[in-house]
Order: sequence, then C-alpha cells, then structure tokens
Amino acid sequence: QVQLVESGGGSVQPGESLRLSCAASGNIFSIRLMGWYRQAPGKQREFVATMSRSGNIDYSDSVKGRFTISRDNNKHTAYLQMNDLKPEDTAIYYCYTERIATPQGISGDHWGQGTQVTVSS
Repeated sequence: QVQLVESGGGSVQPGESLRLSCAASGNIFSIRLMGWYRQAPGKQREFVATMSRSGNIDYSDSVKGRFTISRDNNKHTAYLQMNDLKPEDTAIYYCYTERIATPQGISGDHWGQGTQVTVSS
C-alpha cells in the first residue's frame, strides 16, 4: 500500500518562503513522476510542477522562477521550494505521483492528503 505524506505548509507573509516535502511510503522500487498540484478556494485543482525520475522538470507559468522542485529518488521524496510567495499562491498543495513500481506491479496515480499554504499580510 503506497501512501504519500506531505509536510511543510503554513502561513507566511508575501515575499517569504516555504518548503514542502512529500514522502512516499510503502514497498517501492521507483516512481516515474512526482509533483505538486494546488487548489485555491472556489477554484479547480491546477498543476504546479512535476519532476521525472530522470530529472525532467515542468513548471506552471505562474510559479516559474519562484518555485523549485527537486526529489530524492533513494528516499522516494519530492520537495517544493517556494520563494517570493504571493497571496495568489494561497491554496491546498497536493503531492502527486505517477507510475509507482512495487513488488505487486505498477500502480497508477496517487495523491497526498494536501497541506495548506496561506500567504497573507
């Protein structure tokens, strides 16, 4: 059973930084894609950033230049360093993984429970 556990959310002022972590637990061989989505109140969930196991990275235009995604393949953990946070970054941030290889085979998409990020003065 694969589980994703996020941490690192909180409340900050505009211009400050936060670092999110997402740790995948279970008997895991590898994870093809790890990333982050977010959902603001009253809005649909939107893409933030993803990183493949080989290191290919994608960012949404709204966070490019401010957020940095990274991952530790040995620890099955992804990170999202968020700098110069803005009020419009306020949302619940969800960890996402795609194609997890386990002894039971390849599993599909997994989502974390979400962590709240609030940016307000």
